[in-house]
Parts: sequence; structure tokens; C-alpha cells
Amino acid sequence: MRTEREQLEYLKNFVTDERNHLFDRLLQERTDYVTVVLEDLYQSHNQSAVMRTADCMGLQHIHIIENRNCYDVSSTVSQGAREWLTLHRYRGEQNNTPAAIRQLREAGYRIIATTPHTQDVLIDDLDLQKGKMAFFFGTELTGLSETVINEADEFVKVPMYGFTESLNVSVCAALIMYSVVQRLKTSAINWHLDEAEQVRVALQWYKHSIKSSKQILERFEEKEEIGL
Repeated sequence: MRTEREQLEYLKNFVTDERNHLFDRLLQERTDYVTVVLEDLYQSHNQSAVMRTADCMGLQHIHIIENRNCYDVSSTVSQGAREWLTLHRYRGEQNNTPAAIRQLREAGYRIIATTPHTQDVLIDDLDLQKGKMAFFFGTELTGLSETVINEADEFVKVPMYGFTESLNVSVCAALIMYSVVQRLKTSAINWHLDEAEQVRVALQWYKHSIKSSKQILERFEEKEEIGL
């Protein structure tokens, strides 16, 4: 069985040099130090808007919790962005939030609730040095569940100066992603993907970019079997 790196190097032969250079450059801008978690969002256009912003900001991983509401994979609004992202979907149970929190904690993430709270801090004041961050965003009408509020390690908010008490979830997510990413890029924190993750992500990108990638890799495997 060919390794992921071997598959990646082979697929590079089937795209232009310009495409290869673009992927190499964007991989250096990708991060998994920050991730976004969407808990049971109802509006597909909000999910799509968050994904588009995540791609633009260089976030690679998006986590989608589906309790009552399911993610609409047929939505064309986010299709251009989601193909470049790594999506993690939590579904199948009545309450999938605990499983998402558990997996993120096991991966070393701080659980950060984006909601006004007595212990919250402004997003620009959040300590980035404390480790990887998973920002949770709740459903449009009721916000985050009690499960997230009770399990959160920290609480953050976006400052507001008008009469309106809350921002649209996709706008809030965009402001938070922008603030955190800009501060990360000027910090001494190693926010880049590690080498193994870069290979996994790049392979995903090449498979998406090459229409017949599955058949190409199958032939590549056959060559190994016959010793070529």
C-alpha cells in the first residue's frame, strides 16, 4: 500500500507547476491551532458563510454538531470552500455535543464558548498562549446549549456598542476568526500544521483538484503490486 506521501508526490505530476506552487504556499498559511464548532445551526447559509470565512482565514478544520438540525451537504453556497476544509460531523445521537467536546479535548483543544457570560473576556484580550482553541457557536435562536456552557473552559465575546444585543452567528464567527488569526500570525506561537497533517491536507486538495484522481491512484497501486 502506497503511503499518503507517495500518493501526494505522484498526484503532483498531474497538475500545473502554478497549481503546485499555490498549494505549497497555502499549506504554509493553514492552521489547526484554531478551529470552529457549529452546534446545531439551523440556517444553511450561516453554516456556509462560516465555512467560507474559515477557508479565507486559513482554518483547516470545522466541526459540525447535528442534534436537531442536519448539515445540508447539497448547499452550493459553501461548496467552493468546504472542499478545501476538513469537516468533522457529529450525528447519530440525540445529543452529539458531549462527543464533540470529548474528542476536541482529547486533541488538546480548549473549549471556548462565544456567548456573553459573567466570566467572559473580549476576543482581543483572549490569551492565545494557553493552547489550541475550539470556538463554539450556537444555534441562531437560543445560542449554545447548557452542555457547552457547563463544559466550557473559557468564555469570549465580541464588543458591541449599539442597541442590538447580538450579532448574526456568521458575522460573530468571522470577527472572532479574524481577530485570533491576525494575532497568531504576529506571535511566536507555532500555529502551522505539522508535517503529517500537511501531507493529509495536501492529498485531500489534490484529490479534489484532479477529476480522475481515484483511478490514477488505483493504477499507481497496481504498479506497486507488479513491482514497477
